Amino acid sequence: MKKSHIKLLIFNTSLIIFFLLSNLFVQYLNYINWTIFLIVLLILFKFVFGFERDHHRYIKDVVVNILIVLLSFFIVYYLFGLLIGFIRTTNYYTLPGMTKMILPFIAVCVLKEYLRYQMLNKAEGSSVLSILTIVLFIVMDLAGNIHASTWSSHYQIFIFFAVVVFPAVSRNLACTYIARKVGYKPNLLWVLVLQLYGSLLPIVPNTGVYVGSMINFLLPMGILYNTYSFLMKRNRDVPSRDKDVIALVSIPFFISFIVIVLYFTSGYFRYYSIAIASGSMTPNIYKGDVVIIDQKYDLDHLKIGDIIAYKYEERVVVHRLVDRERVGDEWYFYTKGDANNCKDSYIVYQDTIIGVVEYKLSYLGLPTVWINEL
Repeated sequence: MKKSHIKLLIFNTSLIIFFLLSNLFVQYLNYINWTIFLIVLLILFKFVFGFERDHHRYIKDVVVNILIVLLSFFIVYYLFGLLIGFIRTTNYYTLPGMTKMILPFIAVCVLKEYLRYQMLNKAEGSSVLSILTIVLFIVMDLAGNIHASTWSSHYQIFIFFAVVVFPAVSRNLACTYIARKVGYKPNLLWVLVLQLYGSLLPIVPNTGVYVGSMINFLLPMGILYNTYSFLMKRNRDVPSRDKDVIALVSIPFFISFIVIVLYFTSGYFRYYSIAIASGSMTPNIYKGDVVIIDQKYDLDHLKIGDIIAYKYEERVVVHRLVDRERVGDEWYFYTKGDANNCKDSYIVYQDTIIGVVEYKLSYLGLPTVWINEL
């Protein structure tokens, strides 16, 4: 490995360790402080490594392609909003809003993308250094979002990965590829648009946190694939065995996996999945099984013998329905675990029912149960 590569390896590794160890401090930094920090970091980088000029081909062509992708997305996005409704966004069109939030945020994005570009230039195509750069910027994006409360429940862990981690991974994969192949300027366009439209547009579709996280994950992957396809057409002499092909071939499978996971674990859609953490439903449902819950159910059609999922004391319980009674306009339900000797000592109220168990996937939830027990 070249001496310059060794220095860059030490530089990147030191920054990763810094962000991991100083997370409790970093979470209190605002965008103005982030701007100052990144300026200092760039000055240090220039002093150690020097800067390279951005002289890549196809910058304008890639920018046009990204604009087409973004325009297509917003057309579909807002048409979808006609079906699900819109919500008003926070108004930052004030002097404090622009000076304390919008302008400093733009400065942070510009500085980060310029730093990424310079690091990748100095990496000179090294796979190890490129991967390390991706890790560094993911950790940088996560700084301030990791704290003790993040891990206090399954729901918060899921929210953290769905809303913060997956989009950060997707965004940095796309930014790194584009910066390496074309330069940092195209990244400024789509990153700023995706990060700021919710603050600058007066209304946005009311997609909710889960669909929003899927969009933030999938759209950068779409921009990445679109840029890759364009460059492959323009550079027909690029061998098909290029390392980037291997990475991009796996993207559809990775996207499909994430979409399926978000669909079945978010609770936003009709079907919802949970891992069973106890043996109270043995022998029909074992500890570590995953059950698929149909959330589209009719209270009047719930019958004795159905296995239902409901919330009780801030946790989800999956037990069999053994009795029910109607009191005025309310249904009262009584449940029992198949492995238990008597029915549960509490009433299950109708507004706590999540849905009816439709399917079981044996042992698929064991990793989740093990992590929870640890």
